[in-house]
Amino acid sequence: MSIRSIIIAALATITAAGLTAAANAGDDPVARGKYLVTVMGCGDCHTPGYFFGKPDMSRMLAGSEVGFQMPGLGVFYGPNLTSDKETGLGNWSAEDIVKAIQTGERPDGRMLAPIMPWPNLAHLTPEDAKAIAAFLKSLPPVKNKAPGPFGVGETPTAFVMMVVPGDKGTAPPAPK
Repeated sequence: MSIRSIIIAALATITAAGLTAAANAGDDPVARGKYLVTVMGCGDCHTPGYFFGKPDMSRMLAGSEVGFQMPGLGVFYGPNLTSDKETGLGNWSAEDIVKAIQTGERPDGRMLAPIMPWPNLAHLTPEDAKAIAAFLKSLPPVKNKAPGPFGVGETPTAFVMMVVPGDKGTAPPAPK
């Protein structure tokens, strides 16, 4: 067998395995939801340690200790998305999660923090939004209360990254 034949066979095997995994994820809503949450980067803002370069995967999606300061609005931290009833989404129904993803509205009528990209998520198919909800509902509860939110003038209790408009930020110093 030539090197070219071996490479083609290996690529065909890898492609077939990937297609099988994608097909299986499409058949199982929880697997599909996990796939979507992963590729959409939800863990970036909702997993402790992520912004410090050491995501704590034992507390995946359990809320971040790093907030985003938005001038004129306050500081917002990625909340706990696990099924914990006190600090997470444990009291939310799958329908509540889908509504929040697609409209930005929480079950209590408040809007999600403006840093949450729900207007983009509103374009998910109903099946994909339901799959995300199924995955989030399947997560084991992790008791972890994310800080905040903090209004303008309130003092945050944890690390903060600032989001500033391009015309308001300062340029970094020129390299020497």
